[in-house]
Amino acid sequence: MTYLKTLLTRPALIFIFGILFLLVAPGAFGADLPGNNLDVLQLAMGLFGGLALFLGGLDLLSEGLKKAAGETLKTLLSKMTTNRFLGAITGAFVTAVLNSSSVTTVLVVSFITAGVMTLAQSVGVIMGANIGSTMTAQLLAFNIAAYALLPVAIGFFMTFVAKRENVKHAGMMLLGIGLVFYGMGIMSEAMTPLRTYEPFMVFLESMKRPLLGILAGALFTSLVQSSAATVGIAIAMATEGLLSLEAGIGLALGANIGTCVTALLAAMGKPVEAVRAAIVHVLFNIVGVLVWLPFIGFLADIATAISPAQEALEGAAKMASDVPRQIANANTLFNVFNTIAFIGFTGIFARLAEILFPEKKEKAGVIIEPKYLDEAAVEVPSIALEQVRQEFGRMGKITCEMFGGLPDAVLNKSKEQVNRIIELDDKVDILEAAIFGFLGKIRQRLLTAEESKAHQDLMTATVSLENLADLVETELSGLLLRFIKKERQVSETTRLVFKELYQEVYQSVELAVQSIQNNDQHAALAVINKKENIAQLVERLMARKAEVLGRDQAGDELETARIEISLIDKMTRAYTLTRRLAKITAPPEIVRNV
Repeated sequence: MTYLKTLLTRPALIFIFGILFLLVAPGAFGADLPGNNLDVLQLAMGLFGGLALFLGGLDLLSEGLKKAAGETLKTLLSKMTTNRFLGAITGAFVTAVLNSSSVTTVLVVSFITAGVMTLAQSVGVIMGANIGSTMTAQLLAFNIAAYALLPVAIGFFMTFVAKRENVKHAGMMLLGIGLVFYGMGIMSEAMTPLRTYEPFMVFLESMKRPLLGILAGALFTSLVQSSAATVGIAIAMATEGLLSLEAGIGLALGANIGTCVTALLAAMGKPVEAVRAAIVHVLFNIVGVLVWLPFIGFLADIATAISPAQEALEGAAKMASDVPRQIANANTLFNVFNTIAFIGFTGIFARLAEILFPEKKEKAGVIIEPKYLDEAAVEVPSIALEQVRQEFGRMGKITCEMFGGLPDAVLNKSKEQVNRIIELDDKVDILEAAIFGFLGKIRQRLLTAEESKAHQDLMTATVSLENLADLVETELSGLLLRFIKKERQVSETTRLVFKELYQEVYQSVELAVQSIQNNDQHAALAVINKKENIAQLVERLMARKAEVLGRDQAGDELETARIEISLIDKMTRAYTLTRRLAKITAPPEIVRNV
């Protein structure tokens, strides 16, 4: 599975497609290279070189936007999806800003897995994301390729010279948008000779048949994994007067289907929520295209009516002037109309996705697997770090379960409970390794200062939590097994330890996990403020034990006393570890004074 996904990455597909083009183009166009008036090599270099710049520019633009606004948009998306209509509007806005419907889908999946959003609520967001993704086409319809190098130059200067992060991010956006238009210009220029190439014009004439255009758009989009690239090429061809509006609409509709391939590839091997979100995307787009298939002419008429027209121009010049904007508008109208038509059926789409992809059974023989870590989210570090917090919370819940088994193990002398605690530690170790591997992948991305701080904090927190689990599994469990072997009744001191000290430490563990998972400063302060009370409890218990040891005791009683003292000491160490966890989230002003 991993090999397949690596093979189907965007650069690999573009390279493969380019090689295939060079191999089949001479024959497909009806002549060998030497006798051709068309320089296929020059055409291929222009097309694929321009496409590479275009896609690279899109990635830079998207990266800059994610750095500048990713955290804010994440918060917006989590709070503004209380109903399907608001969800659609929010999804459209977030996708338009992030320039990527796949990033919006990653956000949605993370919210579903965290329980912030239901699958039915996410359907509205995914529908809105389709509208937002058409904003790129609207931008491309402005033919400003002649000025593209100006934002490239300014953006490059801002990115590599500026010291402030927000200026660097703005520079990345400018550089990206400049490369997008520059790549568009190169592709348009490369296609100029095709105006007089008869076999290609015959091929374009056949593209007026909707099914062929949709198929071509879906195929190309699935290859380059970017619907913006397909619509961009359609607009570039229209700018040269090569493409009619109906053919352009067919390519755009096909791009809406082809982009689902990207979603499905991204969902392979992911949590069930990710697969269902991808299925919703597929169902919505395919049903929408099927509904509009008989009405492409009607859609073209509406797009023509609402788009500006150059009445003074005629023929190919008029097509070159008017059709790019008409294609962009038709693409937007298609997605807006679909969202309005299907927004009332979000529950049905969600139910269909659940039927088509039911809940996965736990794999036989697998102890535990990460639930929240999604490699697709690494592209947006703020989202990936939030997923780490959720997985950390899961790891913390298991650690609390380990800690929660201590009273039964001691007071009821349950050896089975001790063995259960040891087994739970294996789960903690597995999740710790998964979190560290995921954090390593996040580290390879370009992080902001805030993200770098969160990354470091989560690494420290994961180590501290694993140390706490090891303390319970190795030292406390070993101590308890020694204690269980004693035939004597549980002493009053031991009962006091678990009535007072244990409860305070256990609450500290829960609060410390909560402080990291939810970035909760109040929970962190509650842990830190327990220090004095726990110190008093330990002092009182140790004094009581010293008083008992001062009397003449039999050997077994002395051994029990030593175990009880060790138990108090290890409880104190457990609190020290939870306090270390809490300090990560606590305000720096508080930490400096404790």
